[in-house]
Amino acid sequence: MGFVEDELQEIKAMVEKHITGSKLEACIPAMNYPAANILVELKSRHISQKLLDGLANLSEKEAKKILGKPQILHVLKFVRNFIDENPLCCCSEEISELKQKIARPSDEIKLKQKTSSILVITMEGEYSCKYNITVPEDYPDTRVSLTEVSSSYPPVVRRWLLAQAQELARQCVEPPTRCRPGAPPFVVKPSLLPVVKFLLEAVHSIPAAVCGVCCRTCLPPHPQDVPSSEDDPLSVERVYCGHFYHHACLDTYIKTPPFAGGKTCHSCSLKIYHDKWKLSPALVEARWAHKQARQRELDEAIDFFA
Repeated sequence: MGFVEDELQEIKAMVEKHITGSKLEACIPAMNYPAANILVELKSRHISQKLLDGLANLSEKEAKKILGKPQILHVLKFVRNFIDENPLCCCSEEISELKQKIARPSDEIKLKQKTSSILVITMEGEYSCKYNITVPEDYPDTRVSLTEVSSSYPPVVRRWLLAQAQELARQCVEPPTRCRPGAPPFVVKPSLLPVVKFLLEAVHSIPAAVCGVCCRTCLPPHPQDVPSSEDDPLSVERVYCGHFYHHACLDTYIKTPPFAGGKTCHSCSLKIYHDKWKLSPALVEARWAHKQARQRELDEAIDFFA
């Protein structure tokens, strides 16, 4: 049995055992091998073609270093090691788009290949946020996970940013509970780009958000001036449609006439929903009328004794 035949037998016996995640589909001898290097072609459902072409080129250079010797296992191990040492290669196109098209000069996107994670640091004025996003091994079939490292925003904003980012990631990999009639079949989508894009755009827009009632910015210019209590008159509140109000402004708006049909957002005209204000318009109106009657009684008593 010749050199090539011996190596092919070795490949058949060892490749799937020693190269993690590999599967041998064909094993065919090539002309002039091993005097000439093997030709490498890489395909992937998730890794960009540009990266695959570069890795194939590097693999052929590795093969040229051992001309005349068995090259196949050597190249396979090289490719396997590259993927193991660069797990973020599965989302290289998303990372490239984030850096080139979405991130601003004040944003930082740091790659941590050892932990398969990305550190996102974004700033707007004196406000800043830092998130750690972990890319799972079976990405994009499994969504990215994220944790807040630090943030200078008030708690109500921080909770919303984290919850909304997690929901966007979930929607990329899980089909909706109720599908619209005639809707196309659900297809899993990469979740890194939509999550980071949302975080960057939201963090940059929130400091300029204007209260729909008083028409002043909802947040003070300096994070240290943010009220410590969420019930403070100047604390920020986010309604269901996504717009922001001062706590006192929203409270007064909801509790004063007119009440018919419920209150609508000043910015988008959608009906306002908020966990802190769940009463029906009829009950709010009844309470307002009762309060007004009590106030009239007090005013009459004061006038009587004046």
